[in-house]
Amino acid sequence: MDLDAYSAAHRDEWEKLAQFGRRRTFTGAQSDELIDSYQAGTAQLSAIRSTAGQSVQGDRLSLYLSRARLRFTGASANVASQLPRFFLVQLPAALYRVRWASIAVAAATVLIGLLTALWYIQNPVLLESVGTEEQRRAYAETEFIGYYSANPEGAFAGQVWTNNAFIAAQCIAFGVTGLWVPYVIVQNALGLGQSAAVMNEFGRLGDFFLYISPHGQLELYSVFVAAATGLMIFWAWVAPGPRTRLTALADDARALFTIVIGLILALLVSGIIEGYVTRQDWPWPVKIGIGTVALVAFLYYQWVQGGRMHRAGETGDLDEFDAGARRLVAA
Repeated sequence: MDLDAYSAAHRDEWEKLAQFGRRRTFTGAQSDELIDSYQAGTAQLSAIRSTAGQSVQGDRLSLYLSRARLRFTGASANVASQLPRFFLVQLPAALYRVRWASIAVAAATVLIGLLTALWYIQNPVLLESVGTEEQRRAYAETEFIGYYSANPEGAFAGQVWTNNAFIAAQCIAFGVTGLWVPYVIVQNALGLGQSAAVMNEFGRLGDFFLYISPHGQLELYSVFVAAATGLMIFWAWVAPGPRTRLTALADDARALFTIVIGLILALLVSGIIEGYVTRQDWPWPVKIGIGTVALVAFLYYQWVQGGRMHRAGETGDLDEFDAGARRLVAA
C-alpha cells in the first residue's frame, strides 16, 4: 500500500469524520452520516494497520474515530453508579499495587527514627539544640500529653485530619519529582526520633508510645502508603518497561492518584480517633485496640480485597472507555 496515496484519497472523508467528532448536536440525517463515516473509517484503519502497521496517518485516523465514537456512545456513567466500582474494585486494586512499597517506607521510617532517637540519647549535647532543659521538660511533662486535649474534640479532629490529608496529597502529587517523598520520609522520621529522645530524657518514653498508638497506627500507615504511591509514580517514568515514559507515567499516575481519596477517608478515621479517643480516660488497651481495629480494617481492604481485584486483572485504572482509548483497532 502506498500510504501517502491512500491517505490523500480518503482525506476528505477523514476531515468530515473529524468534524463530526467536534459536533455536539446532530440531525437525524447527520446521525446516519456519522455512523456511515465511522464504519468506513474503521475499515480504512484496519487496512492501514494490516499493511503498514503503526503510522502517523493511522494514529490520526484512530483519534478521529475515537472522538466520533463518543458522539454516538455518549458519556460515561454518572458518578453515583460508579461509586461501588470505585470503592470495591479500583481503589483496593490501586492500594494493593503499593503494598510492598508501603512496607518498605514504613521500615525506612522506623529505622531512621530509631537511629535518630539513639543518636540523641547517646549524645545528650544534641538535645540542647532542641531547646533549653526547661523547654524540653515542659514538652515531655505537659505539652506532649496536653496537645491531645488542648482543643475541643471536633476542632482538633478536623485540624489533624486536614493537616495529614494535605501531607498525603503532597506526597502523591509531588512524588513524580523523586525528591519530595524522601524529604517527607526523612523529616517525619527525624521528628519522631527527636520527640522520643526528649520524652526518654525525662522518663516519659512510655507515654510517647501510649499516646501515639491509638491514632498513630492508621495515621502513620496512611502516610507510608501516600509516600509509596508517590515513589511508584516517580518510578513509572524512570523504568517504564516496554511503554514510553509518558505513557507509563500517564497510566500509573491516573491509576494510583485515586489512592488520595482512600487516604483522605482513612485519615479522617484516624483524626476522629485522635480527637475523640486518645484524650479519654479509658483503659489503654481499649484505646489502642480501637486504633488497631482501624488499621486492621485498612490492611484487610488493601491486602485481601485488593488482592482479589488484582487477581481479577484490575490495576486501579479507569476502564478503556473512561480513560480514553489511545488507539482504536477495528475488529
